Amino acid sequence: MSTENFSTPDIALAARLRSIALDAARLAAPVLRGAFRQDVARENKTNAHDLVTAFDRQSEEIIRGHLLAAEPDSLVLGEEGGSTGAGSIEWIVDPIDGTSNFTHGVAFFCISIAAARDGVLLAAVVLDPIADLEFTADAQHAYLNGTILAPGSRPDQKHANIMTDYPSAEALEVDGEAGLREFGAWVGAFATVRRKVSAAMALAHVAAGWCDATIGFDTKPWDVAAGALLVRRAGGTYLGFRYDVHTLPDHEAPCFLALGPGADYPVLDESIHRIIAARNARGSVGSA
Repeated sequence: MSTENFSTPDIALAARLRSIALDAARLAAPVLRGAFRQDVARENKTNAHDLVTAFDRQSEEIIRGHLLAAEPDSLVLGEEGGSTGAGSIEWIVDPIDGTSNFTHGVAFFCISIAAARDGVLLAAVVLDPIADLEFTADAQHAYLNGTILAPGSRPDQKHANIMTDYPSAEALEVDGEAGLREFGAWVGAFATVRRKVSAAMALAHVAAGWCDATIGFDTKPWDVAAGALLVRRAGGTYLGFRYDVHTLPDHEAPCFLALGPGADYPVLDESIHRIIAARNARGSVGSA
């Protein structure tokens, strides 16, 4: 938990934004609960691994409408609808993080909403509509269903459990067998490696102390912004990694490593630097 260098008005603003985001997520949650494990039509966005449904779009419109009504001085960046509005507050929205899980009846997906100002994250919500879990964060704390999250120190590497979506099919096209070798190193180094295919939910589980670390590549801000703040406010570490020297807020960087309090897992640190270095050497990444 940390107030960093926030002033009293900033702390109050962050608390208000947290409340607005939570209300927005609660409005959208019944739509997803009602559609879960029903016959949901799905569309491919970029490929068969990247799906979208009418419920992604409906959920985002509900969230977008509430955010702009509650905080008119806002820009909403949504995964499905792009940018709407203008103002000093930026909302970063993923209406369903884990759409593939949602469409296949796997109860590991969430609504993810973050609020930032001048690139600084102020508030976050990750809402699991099936388990009825509300992970939230403001300028002071991370919370689970209103109770402050403060997990203890994480175990050493050989006793730790991690979550990752790597290597995805897209990553394997870029990294080839090296991606499988990195994954194999993690399987050998940790007690458990789980592939859950929702970065926001994995980050929320790190914040809660249910997962010790998570690592990801080729993410977008809506995948990680809310979860990044959750991890930090719960006493953990969130690090963003870039492919070049451009300066970006960590939640806008395409690669990340998140660790629970006190966690130190060299195999993950080595992997993320090795993968980025190999991609840079091949020129297989764009500017990020």
